Amino acid sequence: MSHDIYKINPEFREIMPKEIIELEENATWAKNMDKPRGIKELPDTKELLEEHSLCAGCPEAAALRYVLSALPKPEDTIIVNSTGCTSLMFPHIALHTVHSLFGNQNAVASGIKRVLDWRFPDTQKDVVVLAGDGATVDIGLDYTLQSFFRQEKITTICFDNEVYANTGGQESGMTAKGQVFKMAPTGKKFDKVPMWELAKTSGCHYSVNMTASAPKAVAKAVREAILVAREIGPTYINLYTPCILEIGLSANEGLGEMKDQDKDRFASYKHVSPEAEEYLKKCKAEGLL
Repeated sequence: MSHDIYKINPEFREIMPKEIIELEENATWAKNMDKPRGIKELPDTKELLEEHSLCAGCPEAAALRYVLSALPKPEDTIIVNSTGCTSLMFPHIALHTVHSLFGNQNAVASGIKRVLDWRFPDTQKDVVVLAGDGATVDIGLDYTLQSFFRQEKITTICFDNEVYANTGGQESGMTAKGQVFKMAPTGKKFDKVPMWELAKTSGCHYSVNMTASAPKAVAKAVREAILVAREIGPTYINLYTPCILEIGLSANEGLGEMKDQDKDRFASYKHVSPEAEEYLKKCKAEGLL
């Protein structure tokens, strides 16, 4: 695990696509920055994400850009993902990624984090889980909660689109009550699982429920969550990224849907434990935020 894996072999430099050369020369690697990385660098630098294969206008694609731009040290970060729409993007990310079996991503991330801490005791390595609501809350709920119970120092980000989107549109535990999908024609019979509250109850020191409508807000939450996970314990971000196809919206209506939900079902929720709050104050004083 090293920044050197992104360096081009001189023998092949002449035949490399310009995007690869730009990645080496113009990406915001933390080691080349004299200030924290952030959203503001996106217009002028090479992103860590190439073209993706998600649907046109999918809010997950924008959300992933915000997440990647906010990682404190991308060259020392491993992202663990699971099967789902999000997994379609990971082959295009210039980071270390691990694709786990469906639902057990937090168990895999826990093992990776422990090994990295043992193998690189003098280097901070961040492990971030990034999976959908089916993997995080439905099928993988046991693994997710067990990592919280054990106080594993990892960050879990759930791209909550409230549906099993890539298998035709089945409801999940995160689906809103009454929602109808093609493969769930009678409508959801019970309320959405408040995973952000469950995360707090289960020991997370930082838990946020929000939409991906505001890039700066998402980036701030990601950075804070990762810094807290490094020193204090598990952190969780529930990020609403609606599946525009399954709820009948066009490609340019995803942002409007998220803004509407900012005032409704995804009104801001944020829990920060006293220990985490003190640590974030220290990070701010040191210029890490």
